[in-house]
Amino acid sequence: MGMISTTITAAAAATGGEAPAGGIAGWATDLMEKLGALGAGLAIALENIFPPLPSEVILPLAGFTAAQGKMNLVAALVCTTLGSVIGALALYGIGAGIGRDRIRRIVDRLPLVKLEDLDKTEAWFNRHGTKAVFFGRMIPIFRSLISVPAGVERMPLPVFLLFTTLGSAIWNTAFVMAGYGLGDQWHKVEEYVGVYSKIVLAVAAVAALAFVALRVVKSRRKAGAGAQDSAGTQDTRVDPLPDVHQHYANPHQHGHQQAYGGQQQPQQGHGQQPPQGYGQQPPQGYGGQPGQGYGQPHQQGYGQYGTRNNESDRIG
Repeated sequence: MGMISTTITAAAAATGGEAPAGGIAGWATDLMEKLGALGAGLAIALENIFPPLPSEVILPLAGFTAAQGKMNLVAALVCTTLGSVIGALALYGIGAGIGRDRIRRIVDRLPLVKLEDLDKTEAWFNRHGTKAVFFGRMIPIFRSLISVPAGVERMPLPVFLLFTTLGSAIWNTAFVMAGYGLGDQWHKVEEYVGVYSKIVLAVAAVAALAFVALRVVKSRRKAGAGAQDSAGTQDTRVDPLPDVHQHYANPHQHGHQQAYGGQQQPQQGHGQQPPQGYGQQPPQGYGGQPGQGYGQPHQQGYGQYGTRNNESDRIG
């Protein structure tokens, strides 16, 4: 774009404000001189299909040509808008020919892009497609590309034509009238719009870089979390938890260690005989009688109290 601007400015200065004779501006001028307003419309139609052709050069030049009396101003406005719509229709047809299913297959093979992203984009376009087409006609680069998703999503053709025509008419009228009013200084339009185009491209580039960076970071975090989960599973298999069931198999063990002289007794499982002391008598029950096990600890105690009471009765 900068090279085009330099070429146009130099050409305009060299010709004393006359239409330039070289580059894109010279090519557009030849079309307008030979075909009149239809030449301007043809140049804009090609600009829509091939975005590198700058409309900010062709449209002001059409206004400048009309100001010289070589072209009717109204015809220039109508033909350039018609050319924009024809070019947009061509891109709409390309999008419809590619189709949604093919787009999904292509996106599925792209790195860092998910089908969920496409689904979100489609959902957004279904809600705001008309506004996107209308305002998209006023954004450099995107003013052409916006027609492709409209075709992919099969936006109703009358709706597409309506908002494309309205957006194109506003954009084209602004630049044609600027060239018409500036006259010999028509090339200044491209200088100002060039700054606007660079800002749009910079914002798009930053957004793309941010998207890629976020996806790379998220992918690495996900891979790191998966590696930690795998390592945790391996550690559990190598170092299993201790068997707490065996430790608590005999609930009375700690309470009867004194009967064995304070020595720790071997652990007992369920259904086994009570442990024997080392060289001592079998442990007494809670009632104090020898030979009693753990089966009925409270029954023996009640039996002793009954025996003592009987002996007291006999003494009495």
